[in-house]
Amino acid sequence: MSYFHLFSHVKSHELMPGFHGQIVHTPDMTLVLWHIESGSVLPEHSHPNEQITYLLSGAFEMTVGGETKVCEAGSMVTIPPNILHYGEALSPVVLFDVFRPAREDFPPNEGIPE
Repeated sequence: MSYFHLFSHVKSHELMPGFHGQIVHTPDMTLVLWHIESGSVLPEHSHPNEQITYLLSGAFEMTVGGETKVCEAGSMVTIPPNILHYGEALSPVVLFDVFRPAREDFPPNEGIPE
């Protein structure tokens, strides 16, 4: 088993309209590299996983626990478990999400050798 991988080998999944994610799981966490189309909407939801979002490029308006901000490259959002959040891509967006514990509702690793 190798500990080194390339995102270019990880299959992309469109989990919601306009949200294309490359998903990597470990036993305890999930990392997703998202490419999000402009105008795509993240519906209001919550989950038992804590989440950290880091924007690499673009602009994403996000509401977390009733607080709304326009996030741009370099912005980071910390979302506690079970907090309602939603958003919209104001431009094409690239961002990372980290979830703990791992998201069991996301597709399994594809493109990373076990």
